[in-house]
Parts: sequence; structure tokens; C-alpha cells
Amino acid sequence: MYARPATLSPAKPFAVSCLVPSLAFAALTALAVPALADDHRTPSPDGARVFIVSPEDGATVSSPLSVVFGIEGMEVVPAGTDAPASGHHHLIVDAPQEGFDFSQAVPADDHHIHFGGGQTETTIELEPGPHTLWLLLGDANHVPHDPPVMSEPIEVMVE
Repeated sequence: MYARPATLSPAKPFAVSCLVPSLAFAALTALAVPALADDHRTPSPDGARVFIVSPEDGATVSSPLSVVFGIEGMEVVPAGTDAPASGHHHLIVDAPQEGFDFSQAVPADDHHIHFGGGQTETTIELEPGPHTLWLLLGDANHVPHDPPVMSEPIEVMVE
């Protein structure tokens, strides 16, 4: 005799009871990531760098704006991938490098755009006016490396 695989349906309470521990684990894991950042930052190799390929610093552009990311000395991988000399991009828009807390996971908001899929380019909407853009590489947990791998900021004027 063999056991038939369980099937999930809305009428079976089994489905909900299995989700509760999974959701609890996910919530605890999310709370633990900032704590991990305080204790451990992934080392970056000497000479590693990220940079904005385009647009050029000082360019006058229109929105939507295409931004192409560059990297040397490391490999771009999806978030959650814990491999040596690797990370994923974060595009920082209109937020200064000075005072940035590199010991914590990069926030996710309108000024800190995550590319956890390993993307190396994007198109973004920006309001008319001056804007500052820079890249910051994050490790598997979105925490900047030690030392941080970040680009020089560029300025663009959106018409």
C-alpha cells in the first residue's frame, strides 16, 4: 500500500496550517537580516568597482531614462546568491553617499532601487530637473561589501 500525495484545496485546513510556520520563518528571517549586517560584511576584492556606463556625467536627458551599469573585478549575480567576489546592483537616486550607513542592508524605496535579479541596466522615470545617480553593489543580503563597491555619483539634467 502506498500513500497518495496530499492535494491542497481551500476546504482542507492542512494548507493553512502549513503556511503559518512558513510565514513565521519568513518574518523572522527578514528581521534577522539587519542583525546579520552588523556582524558580517562580505569582503570585496582589491580593485573591484562599479560604474555607470550611460548616461554620461553632466548629460541632458529625457524621461524615461535608460541607465546601463558596469562592473569590474566582481561578478553580478541575483540577490540571495552567496558566491565569492559577487553581488547585485542598487541604483541610488538623489541620495548622497556622505552619511550612508554601509553596515546595513540597502533600504528599498524611491531613492534606493534594487536589482536583485542580477540586472545590469534599467529604464527609470525621473521628474524634470537635476538628479544625482550612483551605484552600490550589495551582497546576497543587500548589505554593501567591505570596503563598499560603489560608483562615483553622476549628475543628469532631465528635460
